[in-house]
Amino acid sequence: MLEEVEGIVQGHRDGHGFVIRDDGEADIYLPPNEMRAVLHKDRVKARVVRCDRKGRPEGRVVEIVERSNHVIIGRLLCESGIWIVAPEDKRYGQDVMIPKAATGAAKAGQVVVVELTEPPALFGQPVGRVKEVLGEIDDPGMEIEIAVRKYDVPHVFSEACIAQARGLPDAVRLTDKKHRVDLTDVPLVTIDGEDARDFDDAVYCEPAKIGRGKSAVSGWRLLVAIADVSHYVENGSPIDVDAYDRATSVYFPRRVIPMLPEKLSNGLCSLNPEVERLCMVCDMMVSPDGEVTAYQFYPAVMWSHARFTYTEVAAILANTRGPEAIKRKERVTDLINLHDVYRALLKSRERRGAVDFETVETQIVCDEAGRIEKIVPRTRNDAHKLIEEAMLAANVCSADFIAQSKHAGLFRVHEGPTPEKVELLRNFLKMTGVPLSIGDDPQPADFQAIAKATQGRPDTQQIQTMLLRSMQQAIYTPMNSGHFGLAFEAYTHFTSPIRRYPDLLVHRVIKAILAKSKYQLPTLPIPGEAHAKLSKRLEKNLASRVAQPGQKPRKLSVDMQAWQAAGLHCSANERRADEASRDVEAWLKCKYMREHLGEEYSGVVSAVTSFGIFVTLDAMYVEGLVHITELGGDYYRFDEARQELRGERTGIRFALGSRVRVQVSRVDLDGRRIDFRLLSDNEGLSTRSSKERDTSGSSEDKGQRTPGEAIRATQPGRRERQTGEPKPRVKSSKRAVSPKASEPEKSKTRKPRRRS
Repeated sequence: MLEEVEGIVQGHRDGHGFVIRDDGEADIYLPPNEMRAVLHKDRVKARVVRCDRKGRPEGRVVEIVERSNHVIIGRLLCESGIWIVAPEDKRYGQDVMIPKAATGAAKAGQVVVVELTEPPALFGQPVGRVKEVLGEIDDPGMEIEIAVRKYDVPHVFSEACIAQARGLPDAVRLTDKKHRVDLTDVPLVTIDGEDARDFDDAVYCEPAKIGRGKSAVSGWRLLVAIADVSHYVENGSPIDVDAYDRATSVYFPRRVIPMLPEKLSNGLCSLNPEVERLCMVCDMMVSPDGEVTAYQFYPAVMWSHARFTYTEVAAILANTRGPEAIKRKERVTDLINLHDVYRALLKSRERRGAVDFETVETQIVCDEAGRIEKIVPRTRNDAHKLIEEAMLAANVCSADFIAQSKHAGLFRVHEGPTPEKVELLRNFLKMTGVPLSIGDDPQPADFQAIAKATQGRPDTQQIQTMLLRSMQQAIYTPMNSGHFGLAFEAYTHFTSPIRRYPDLLVHRVIKAILAKSKYQLPTLPIPGEAHAKLSKRLEKNLASRVAQPGQKPRKLSVDMQAWQAAGLHCSANERRADEASRDVEAWLKCKYMREHLGEEYSGVVSAVTSFGIFVTLDAMYVEGLVHITELGGDYYRFDEARQELRGERTGIRFALGSRVRVQVSRVDLDGRRIDFRLLSDNEGLSTRSSKERDTSGSSEDKGQRTPGEAIRATQPGRRERQTGEPKPRVKSSKRAVSPKASEPEKSKTRKPRRRS
């Protein structure tokens, strides 16, 4: 009898789907006929009935275990007198029938939220009712309203939470200051972006002697003061329950969905200038070579002496006698001290070999109606780096403090690349002629050495992209195994409790250690479907670390299981926030590019797949697909090791970093897709001789395909050809790991964040 496995259905815009198995094994492909009676996010039992020619499992649904209760967002349409809702999320492969009596106040063309009343069947579509009317598709901010519901982002605080927030004081009370260090005379300052509204960290630095007598050296005393959210958000309180449910603030262009009510996030807990605020302080002694020789934590009350922006601080540091410095002359010396300690901390980073890539981040500038005015690169100056290094130092101290006390807590763990990704990266470096490589047990310094060795090359950005893709995503877990990218043995998040729940938990643990007690987590919900793969990954990692040869891995204690559940929840919700933010940005970019249909631009190939190339425009920082059918009448082979498409007849190569000229040919707003057409006047595309083409195939296919990490969420599927040219074929040089690996919809990308 064939094995039956449980999992969650994940639909695909092309009509088929996958079963994401609970056991973490390869996903099971479901053909379109198997998707007729199920919907995206349903829990099912499936049986593997065959494997395709590439060895990928294909299955059949044998039982629907649980229907998803997730609402569906879409456009209400009336076709021949029949009301339907076309789902905005194309992973729902069927329109939802809406009885006339169930349309409520909604009008045709409006965006609505639908609740299912009847599930789909083999020969019947799902039926639902309109639960909420969001408005017209072109209403300002509609893309955000869709995203928060599409990704199930909590965006309305509970009545109990609002009532408790309303009862909080408007300012620091005398009783709040008890048993706290008074730092109101220390000129702590905040340094943030121009558009920041909540300030959760303040810094101060002064020269200090480290050591005693003749052995003393000149170093610095660095104070990092963080908003003491835990003083106001009590364990298990209504505000705490809502904060845990959200786990993180979600940032959209022109709007933020905060983790905490505004009275806390922008008021009582925000380190606003010239008001008293409660804080937790990491007080460090930093040596000339950037090592933290001593530290201590304590609760304090502070007074922010200034609110600086990154741009302002960078200008002062660049010219200490300029107009910006004159306006802030009483703080210039403090900023110089901060810059000095930053340069010392930078030395420590270099010695550790921490990975530090110069990636291009972009900022979307919107008008009052929420439409994109322009997309500009966001440059990181010394002020950004100064704050980042100070926060890293405080986070490392907090991780060390928790580890030394042997108290349970959440660490921020970033593991090294998997063997499959190491092999793929090694082959890529070899094929691109990089003189350095990585071993079977790579270290962060190896990655940094490659990045430095390839600076100045035309494909520098692409090499760094491949280095980044080879790494795993960081997660929250009570099992510390270090941070690979930052080259720390222990690392956690302490510096942003206003916007991240793990930081709030770290504050509570530190306070418990200071009080010589133990922090007990409140009763937390058991991780659900979103955590299955993370849970499997953690179990495997734990087993590999604690199991001795011939022994079974030890089980986690009840306390550690609770911490693991909290880590899984926070990690999954961090992914959810990132996906929602990317979805809104993709929608805005598509709407922006609709105004530029037919226009021509230069760009660079930012990703290569078996079905085409992704091109990022120089002028707009927008990415779109040149489908394989638009590359001309040649047969193209996808070389995974070189990350290129190569024409067998012409020898034309489309590789990472290739410069091309394209025309904006199509924009699909619903599918978040932008299509480009390759222009005939392209120059600089590499060609190979026929001899090279004949011999180059023998050394390809060394790696295993990663599940499309290079591909953005705005990928299109294959579309109908609109030209009379012969249809090209693509030959993939390596079979995919699973059906999902070769599908555009399943791919993801990571966006660099301001602070690690």
